[in-house]
Order: sequence, then C-alpha cells, then structure tokens
Amino acid sequence: MIKNRISIPQAKKLFDLPLFELAKLADKTRAEFGHKKVTYIIDRNINYSNVCTSNCKFCYFSVPVGSKNSIRLSKAEIYKRVDEAVKLNATQIMLQGGLDPEFRLIDIIEIFKHIKKKYPNLVLHSLSAAEIDHFSKIERISYKEVIEKLKDAGLQGLPGAGAEILVDKIRQTISPKKISSSTWLHIHRIAHYSGLMSTATMVIGFGETIDDRLQHLKKVRDLQDETGGFIAFIPWIFKSKSKTKWENKIDYLKTVALSRIFFDNIPNIGASWLTVGKDVAPVALLCGANDLGSVMLEENVVASAMGQNHKPQSTEELENLIKSAGFESAQRDAFYNIIK
Repeated sequence: MIKNRISIPQAKKLFDLPLFELAKLADKTRAEFGHKKVTYIIDRNINYSNVCTSNCKFCYFSVPVGSKNSIRLSKAEIYKRVDEAVKLNATQIMLQGGLDPEFRLIDIIEIFKHIKKKYPNLVLHSLSAAEIDHFSKIERISYKEVIEKLKDAGLQGLPGAGAEILVDKIRQTISPKKISSSTWLHIHRIAHYSGLMSTATMVIGFGETIDDRLQHLKKVRDLQDETGGFIAFIPWIFKSKSKTKWENKIDYLKTVALSRIFFDNIPNIGASWLTVGKDVAPVALLCGANDLGSVMLEENVVASAMGQNHKPQSTEELENLIKSAGFESAQRDAFYNIIK
C-alpha cells in the first residue's frame, strides 16, 4: 500500500490538471508499486449464451428470451473452445454469458468440473456478479452458497464485469434491471471472504460526472480496505456502433492516471486496448497502467458494441505495443505473477 492516500476533493483537483502533469504523478505511483515491466495474459472469453433478461440499453450482444438470434453454446462446443485455447497457450478461461433462464447453476458447475479435471492448471476467472445474482434467484439459494458451489467446482476468480458505474442514478438510466451498486459490491465482498480474488472495472462515457466516477472509485477502495480481494482495477471506455459514440481519449487517459493515484491499495491498473484501440493503449501505460490485458483469443460483447468481428492479437503484437511505450513486456498468469 502506498502511504499517501488522497481524498475525494484532492482527486477532483488532480483530475483538473493537464494530462501531462497527471500522467507524471501516476507514473511515479506505478514505480512505487514496483512495476518495472508491463504485463499481458493469454486467455479466452467464452460467451456461453447471448440470451439475457437484463436488457441493458448499451449492450449490443444480448438478445431477449425467445429471440431467433439467440446463441447458446453446447457443453461440447465450450469444451472444444477450451481445448483450442490451451493449444494456443492460454492460462485463463473467462466463461461468461447473459442472464439466461435456460442455463442453470448445475450446468456451469458441470462445465467447470470438466475443464478443471482435464486442465487442472487452467485458471477459471469467470462469470460476473450479475450472473451470481441470477443463479441465486433461479436456484433460490444465497450468494454465498452459489459462490461456494462454484468454487468447489473450480472457480478461482470473479471478473469485474457489470460494474459499469457504481452509482445507482446512472445504473437506473442505462441498466435498470441489473443489480444495484450495493449488490455488486456485496457479491464481490462474499467472493473475497470465500477466498476468491476478483477484479474491479469502471465503464466511462455514459454521461456521468467526475463526481460519479469518484464515488465509484471510493466504493471500490473502501471494499478493498475491508477485504483486500481486488487484484486489479480496469477502467473501460463505453463503445457504441451508433454515431453518438463517446470517444474522449484524453478523458480516458486522465481516468487511468487518476485511478493509479487513487488506488493506494490495489496493486494493478489495466489498460483496455480492446476498447480504446492500439493507438491509445500504449499511452495509458505512460499514465500509470502496468497491464495491457489479454491477447484474448475470443471476445464477443465489446466487438458487438463496436459493430466488428473480434480479431485476436498475437503475443508479438501486444509486446510491440508495450515496447512502443518504452517498457519491457512480460506474460503473466491470472494472479499477475510473471510467468514468461
């Protein structure tokens, strides 16, 4: 933990600084955490279903129950994609999907057990707080029971998906059917106390204010003070295929920098090359981020929002992006340990 914690008023003043000055402070903080290399991971994000009852206004991937465009992967297809990922040296699988009434908890448990039996060293950093809530409701059991059953089946980490902005007035506008900010935090709290690590995210560009973002950051920092379970924080930029898409790159870079300074208790800050592009991501590394994310052999949700098909990046491409920012690259595992 970095000794000098900044307050919300101080954070707001820092955000008003020119990007160069803020980035310089963030880079200094990154160095204080001991990050001499910038890391990346090889993984695959497998979306088992695009059917979802949440109906978030910003999501272009999901379809309602009964849609002719629904896609539900069979267990055999999921296992095939895992096999392909392992052959390409993946060390992590992110299995996620919509809130699909036809996928039950027992299905996910069976899938997890199959994967871990065949590949015991493959890390399952999967699902989301919203999916935990969904399974809790359809199975009529507690969050803790859901998480414990999944952990027993092989789950090792909970991604930060579904956080968006942890301010309910914003959530009511963009995703009124999704879990509240307090529920998202509560589920991650339970995951941490159950022995799972997790990541936290923030999606910017929904028309939120800097005060809304700072409220989000403080809620995450406060929970981290309590549990110590967040291994990384990744701010994302909202992407849309409509003409009104939000693309304030400076604002994103300042948010990355402020996040690095603000989180004195979270070791890693990620730069999302997938949402900001390969031109901006290296700059984010100069703004305090120490991880470039994943080679990502498969991704569908963000690609759908951008109206594009996902094209996997090679390790060489990500390493070159890191080198272009003046850093040495290193491959990591799901727990941010350098493995290569």
